[in-house]
Amino acid sequence: MTEPETAGLAIGVDVGGTKTAAAVVDARGRIVDRARRATLGQDVREVEDAIAEMTDELRTRHEGVVAVGVGIAGLVDPSGDVVRTATHLAIHHEPVRARIESRVGLPVRVENDGTAAAWAEYRFGAGGGADPVLVVTVGTGLGGGLVVGGALIRGASGTAGEIGHSVLERDGRPCPCGDRGCLEQYASGRALVREARDLVREHPGASHGLVSRCDGDPEKIDGPAVTEAAREGDPGALRAFERVGTALGHGLASVANVLDPARIVLGGGVSEAGELLLAPTRTAFALHVVGRGERPLAELVLAALGNDAGAVGAADLARATRAGAGADRRAS
Repeated sequence: MTEPETAGLAIGVDVGGTKTAAAVVDARGRIVDRARRATLGQDVREVEDAIAEMTDELRTRHEGVVAVGVGIAGLVDPSGDVVRTATHLAIHHEPVRARIESRVGLPVRVENDGTAAAWAEYRFGAGGGADPVLVVTVGTGLGGGLVVGGALIRGASGTAGEIGHSVLERDGRPCPCGDRGCLEQYASGRALVREARDLVREHPGASHGLVSRCDGDPEKIDGPAVTEAAREGDPGALRAFERVGTALGHGLASVANVLDPARIVLGGGVSEAGELLLAPTRTAFALHVVGRGERPLAELVLAALGNDAGAVGAADLARATRAGAGADRRAS
């Protein structure tokens, strides 16, 4: 069952490690205006200030804003009232929703950013028409969200969808979460850059495209440089995408063995590389999913909304909450 549309504009805010982006979103998921601020530090109060400022700025240009949704990379209490911890911010059990609400004078909803992006792709993007839908955001880290029967699945403590911290390799690379071998360490933007830098250090003669973009200093390599070099056929950059895509496909197969989604949507900044990421991911997924050859495989597709998904999903969920619509089934 699809959630009902509700009237009015809503503001969606996507809190990232380097920028905080806000958008005015209509009931059809279309962005009609934007604002952004640099994420200057880890102080949650500075982020709250930025959200309030952008909300005020956008409301001066648009009447009829009815709610504000905030997507943040971190663990959000199932009630949506408390952010327990956040990837990019110094947060420990902060009542973010209430504080922002008192600043902006509108209903506020706080969600995990992967959950918000999943909702956006289900409602307005590449997830439409499939059930269940797993949306995976391949960005600096690796997040995700799951929609089943038209409802977001958050789990008992609000952490459902955090596939980046499923363990791919026992005793593998250390992860900031405190564990080792998490999928995020092998299949994310950080992993892509690490692979490219390692390849340049070990085999500089085989990666002229990467070497030319970093003046011989592997530490200067970033994600866009790897994508550009791969599109030009640089062997090292292509190898980096192959390794990351293979790890991602392996991890997604493990998730699919448990959840059995009909469609998996890949979003986030790294997914903008398209087939460079999707092709090795599909190959590894098909090799490792249980029952291969005996059942239909989940579709693996690219997201339709790109980096806007988090803001669009947060806005739509906030609007539905304000209207008392079914999308606010937080116990799901």
